[in-house]
Amino acid sequence: MDIQELTMTIESTDTYKRYGKVLRIVGLLIESLGPLANIGEVCLIHPESKQNEPILAEVVGFNNEKVMLMPYTEVSEIGPGCLVEATGKPLTIKVGRSLIGYTVDALGKPLDYTPLPKGLKQVKTEQAPPNPLSRPIINEPIQVGVRAIDSFLTVGKGQRIGIFAGSGVGKSTLLGMIARNSKADLNVIALIGERGREVKDFIEHDLGPEGLKRSIVVVATSDQPALMRIKGAYTATAISEYFRDLGYNVNLMMDSVTRVAMAQREIGLAVGEPPTTKGYTPSVFAMLPKLLERTGANDKGTITAFYTVLVDGDDMNEPIADAVRGILDGHFVLDRRLAEAGQYPAINVLKSVSRLMNKIVTDEHLDAATQIRNLMAVYEENRELIQIGAYKHGSDPQIDAAIEFQPRIVDFLKQGVSEKETFEGAVQKMMQLLGTGGV
Repeated sequence: MDIQELTMTIESTDTYKRYGKVLRIVGLLIESLGPLANIGEVCLIHPESKQNEPILAEVVGFNNEKVMLMPYTEVSEIGPGCLVEATGKPLTIKVGRSLIGYTVDALGKPLDYTPLPKGLKQVKTEQAPPNPLSRPIINEPIQVGVRAIDSFLTVGKGQRIGIFAGSGVGKSTLLGMIARNSKADLNVIALIGERGREVKDFIEHDLGPEGLKRSIVVVATSDQPALMRIKGAYTATAISEYFRDLGYNVNLMMDSVTRVAMAQREIGLAVGEPPTTKGYTPSVFAMLPKLLERTGANDKGTITAFYTVLVDGDDMNEPIADAVRGILDGHFVLDRRLAEAGQYPAINVLKSVSRLMNKIVTDEHLDAATQIRNLMAVYEENRELIQIGAYKHGSDPQIDAAIEFQPRIVDFLKQGVSEKETFEGAVQKMMQLLGTGGV
């Protein structure tokens, strides 16, 4: 850096510190008079006791001349008159290759309180999605390692998928299988709004040591403030973007985007937004595309994203499920009926779709998948007749074929949690399934 550049840097540096003071705390919000700050800027609230660390808070709105702040952590020892200091910067986290294998919180700090590794780079958590014209066309499949997905719902590098399911149908187990078996270079896993008990359980059992050594896990549990849960989603996305720009093929897995939307609803209601559909505020539906559009492919690397959507009472048409399905490039539906019948992973192939499959697989692969889907659809349409014995064998050749193939199809779709499967192996087994039946 020469003298001229140094001089320009010094001249452009703002040497003033701007302060305000806390007026009141209402629910999730802290109202302060000043400082001069912008939306999204991080401020430090200094407690009355000098021994306590300053509390991080973000500017989320303004009311007349008052600044509305929301803290990242629980508020203690904060009262009227406490000093509020503007940092002049949005939230940033530290990222780098040496972070792989770590479990961090929404602010990028290791959950086990160990120091961060050296050589990390500072990045903003909120960034703009790639320019639509700079996104390359997705034309290459990626191995997910789950037979039902690779054969019938093939995913492309840079595709974004929603996994729709009620509670307890196997979302976390499916994500663990994808993390261990996928051909991606790196997994970034965001556990948003999870029970604290489930975090260690997911890392040790669903993910396992094999999955963790090529993963970064971001955790924001359900007991944390709403802002931390939202920042957990943004932090995981920012980490994925950093590695994508290095040329990596990244898998981003977020469990769940519904809880991110719920956290945004809490913030929206706190700042005075009107509740609209099922109590969700307008900012929820503005935030979802901004978050989900950040993933995908760019000219350097790819982020293949899997977002789980928790559907209340298995209602696939509730507002968040509907909004997310309209933004993403496909959806997998986990069916409680299949789970109760012992079919795992409980993916309902007929209700699921990968919007890019037709463009990224061979004609033979697509033809075989279509034939088996037709057999499954015929069996499903006539399920009740077949089960009560009202269907007479020989009445319809299509139904006869569907009955003959049904047990083999179910066996093909079942896959043990620790069972590994390659993309080529899944397609070959699907072809063999058709060949043995003589369709």
